[in-house]
Amino acid sequence: MKNNIFDLDSYDYELPSSLIASSPANPKESANLLVYERSSNKITHTKFGNLMEFLPDCDIIFNDTKVIKARIYGKKSSGGAVELLLNQPLGQGKFSTLIKGRVKAGTILEFDNRLSCEVIELLDEYRIVKFYQNNRLVDTTCLYQILNTIGHVPLPPYIKREDQKSDEIWYQSIFAKNDGAVAAPTASLHFSPQMIQNLKSKHNISYITLHVGAGTFKGVEVSDIREHKMHSEIYTISDEAINTINSNKPILGVGTTVTRCIEYFYRTGVKDGLCDLFLHPANPPQRQNYLLTNFHLPKSTLIMLVASFVGLENVKQIYKQAIEKNYKFYSYGDAMLVI
Repeated sequence: MKNNIFDLDSYDYELPSSLIASSPANPKESANLLVYERSSNKITHTKFGNLMEFLPDCDIIFNDTKVIKARIYGKKSSGGAVELLLNQPLGQGKFSTLIKGRVKAGTILEFDNRLSCEVIELLDEYRIVKFYQNNRLVDTTCLYQILNTIGHVPLPPYIKREDQKSDEIWYQSIFAKNDGAVAAPTASLHFSPQMIQNLKSKHNISYITLHVGAGTFKGVEVSDIREHKMHSEIYTISDEAINTINSNKPILGVGTTVTRCIEYFYRTGVKDGLCDLFLHPANPPQRQNYLLTNFHLPKSTLIMLVASFVGLENVKQIYKQAIEKNYKFYSYGDAMLVI
């Protein structure tokens, strides 16, 4: 890694493919936990089940978005196979999607359960479509119900296997309730029901909803990260979470999605809409105090967000130790607590 906080290459690192987790720790509490104390630069290696031993006095905010079965397979009316990954609803019956397979405006794609879609517009990366069932326009709620029947769990591209029935449970937090994410808020995957109960005995817990979009996996592609255009994701913040943010209580944000949501609300006062906040070392958090997160892709906005808490040099040292200790990385991987 280089050391310039604005240089994209500063956020690169080498990860052995054997450290990319293809399945979660079972039981959840057995995952590794790296604890980084900013005041002393101290790193402690422990297990996730010991989390409460390290937590300061704080309120905790989770993301209760629910992952939908956003990946579907079908064919063009001409016969060619296609794979579609839903990104997010755009209103007026339109959805942004990622489509594998060449399409053009006007192309009709056909799926199971008499679901079809028409490609309306081609953007640089996303394809805007409208969905129909039995030739009737399908709204968001109805589409999610259909996807629950015919769709697949949208495992990230670095998990090199087909989704399995078990992923319907494991790639979902135990408190997920609001449909709309196409990727899991992965720091939340570590929590078992018993851990949540234990947390509630000592900490006030509240929720935001941010529907994680496909853009979360997209790497930064400009050499100066300040020129990166951040993707937007749909969010809403509960009144309980707003009360926490507006209080003087220290906050632990569980995951990068929660962090961005807290910080976006703190700066704008807007409780729902589209969040496109890009946190990095020159744009650090102003309200959130502590962070629980997983280990993230090189050159991603997520590793830059971690650097906004601890600094670029410290991120490099933390990740170096995690690799040396054979931590598992990415969505199904181990966790890191910044206090």
